[in-house]
This record gives sequence, structure tokens and C-alpha cells, in this order.
Amino acid sequence: MSRAGEGTGTPGPLLAQPLRPPTPGRAVAYIGLFLLGAVMAAAGALVQAAWFPGGLLLALLGAVGAFLGGAYATRSRGGAMAPAAGWIVTVILLTSARPEGDFLFGAGGGSYLFLFGGMALAVICATLGAGRQPRLGSARLGK
Repeated sequence: MSRAGEGTGTPGPLLAQPLRPPTPGRAVAYIGLFLLGAVMAAAGALVQAAWFPGGLLLALLGAVGAFLGGAYATRSRGGAMAPAAGWIVTVILLTSARPEGDFLFGAGGGSYLFLFGGMALAVICATLGAGRQPRLGSARLGK
């Protein structure tokens, strides 16, 4: 049995290709997107509680903008995962209580909508974000 792409000069399936580290420019972009996600989480945590229904919507739309913007800017799903990871790490760190008893998130429904809604939107944007597209000029892969 012959494998796909074996002996034809064409590479096999994308998942069969060896992993390569990102280029330095792409790595810097991912770090910047991670920090953007962290800033969006901190700003969203403050805004969603201040102006409840509109602030929650604004915070979630800002997070979605960062996730999808990263995906389209880097033309990869990793571009959506970097701000999503920064957002999730920051939100989880902000939910913990400090020794003084201070905390940023209250026990209201808006806080839970921000936490779980943002995590769900991060997964959705990373899944549906701009995936790899073939670099061919034709819309059909066989041509």
C-alpha cells in the first residue's frame, strides 16, 4: 500500500508534517497577543461590574475582538489561542481572594456570565478562527 503523497513529490497531509518552532516575528506576535488578552481581561473585569448589562456586553465583545483579531492578524488559530490564554490566565488570577480579603469579582450573575461566557467565546473563536488556507490561486485544490 502506498501512503498519501509518497513518491509523488507532494507533501503528505498537514498533520503528518513535522512541527517547526514559530518564526521570531510570529513568536513576538503571540507574546503581544497574550498580553493583549490579559489587558482585555483586566479591563473587562472592571467594566462588566461597573455598567452591568452594557458593560458585560462591551467586555465580552472586546474579548471576542481580541480573539478573532489575533486569528486574522496571524492567519492561524494560534493567533486566537494566544489572547484567549492570556485572558483565561488573568481572569483566573483575578478571581482568587487576596489575604486582605479583597477580591475583584463579586458573586453575582454578571460575574459568572463574564467568566464562563468569555471562556466559551474563547473556545468558539479559537475553533472557528482563520485556519490555514492553501496558498494556491485557484479555489479548487486539484487545479
